[in-house]
Amino acid sequence: MASYESFAQVYDMFMDNIPYEEWEEYLSGLLQERGIRDGLVLELGCGTGTMTELLAADGYDMIGVDNSPDMLEIAMEKREKSGQDILYLLQDMREFELYGTVRAIVCVCDSINYILEETDLLQVFRLVNNYLDPGGYFIFDMNTIYKYRDLMGECTIAENREEGSFIWDNYFDEEEQINSYELTLFIPEGDEGLFRRYEEEHVQRAYEIKEIEDLLSQAGLKLEAVYDAFTRNAPQADSERIYFIAREYGKQTGAQK
Repeated sequence: MASYESFAQVYDMFMDNIPYEEWEEYLSGLLQERGIRDGLVLELGCGTGTMTELLAADGYDMIGVDNSPDMLEIAMEKREKSGQDILYLLQDMREFELYGTVRAIVCVCDSINYILEETDLLQVFRLVNNYLDPGGYFIFDMNTIYKYRDLMGECTIAENREEGSFIWDNYFDEEEQINSYELTLFIPEGDEGLFRRYEEEHVQRAYEIKEIEDLLSQAGLKLEAVYDAFTRNAPQADSERIYFIAREYGKQTGAQK
């Protein structure tokens, strides 16, 4: 089963409980605290472009990368309506390419958790390092082991609306730290009140903070801060989402390190 194909049609509808404006305010605050108030910013795993649009409206020159053509199609429809000058690229974050460097790279909504192998995650971090300006910042969030194991694992989430319905079954393998989502969608088709059934599978992996720090270091990035999401506090045992802030340092001169 593929991911983010049929789900792309209803993604924004079922994610309307996410306070994207508040999330963007937090993210832009982290950027501004580090002197990044404008300039080129790349969003990896941009999806339907909701966060990309908000960052663009906040004054950043945005590039969005995603590997789902269906999600990017919706993002480009939003761009047409808003008039924002956003460049969208259909690329896998493990292989993304830019024409030059950017001031910052961001990746939110647990997109990094979709990278299941450490070797692939290291490759993502190396590419991030390669395309960051000297001293540029990489800010990303991740779901925690606690969230997968204690809140999501072995549970079923369901929602029924006139515009569509879904059943979301979760299975967490604690040994492998892998969470599998089996998603069943019922989406209206035509004007006769009929619904078509779709199935998708989403798989995410949880990582320990130390694992992430080690991989960032191998890629030439220095982990500067880890926060319990939407705060400036250190992660707790029951943190559900955490933010990582890493800085490029390999391109700097010795005096700047």
